[in-house]
Amino acid sequence: MLHKILVALENPDQSQNIFEQALFLAQVSSSEIMLLHVLSPLEDPYLNPIFLQPETIYPSLYGETMNKYMQAWDEHKQERLKWIQSLMETAIGRGVKAEMLQTVGDPGRVICEQAISWSADLIIVGRRGRRGISEVVLGSVSNYVLHHAPCSVLTIQGAIPG
Repeated sequence: MLHKILVALENPDQSQNIFEQALFLAQVSSSEIMLLHVLSPLEDPYLNPIFLQPETIYPSLYGETMNKYMQAWDEHKQERLKWIQSLMETAIGRGVKAEMLQTVGDPGRVICEQAISWSADLIIVGRRGRRGISEVVLGSVSNYVLHHAPCSVLTIQGAIPG
């Protein structure tokens, strides 16, 4: 029986279907959900300055440029946080006990660690359908989670890249 479903969401464009299916499953199984969004310093459009040392990588990157960069990163984090909060409010509005977490790190590892600490019964994660060399080169969060999760994993196929 399911009691806790961890739902890993990547971005608004690719995660709506995952959210809807997770919400349906939570409703029919009377489970609670945790919506998890991991900002990845290697995949997001704005790398987190914590992971960079601009004075050693780009000695001329100071002042106004760095301020603009940090402002863009903060705006990105806030946009994603508002998005996750709106999904949580939707779930609550549909009668599902829900909570959310946004953090920074390696998505696969963070998902598995959060599943352990939250005692999840199921992880729901999307997959993009990469195959062959693109999966090897670009990595796969869903593949990592499938092999390292402490509980069952449901992968939901996203759009297959052309």
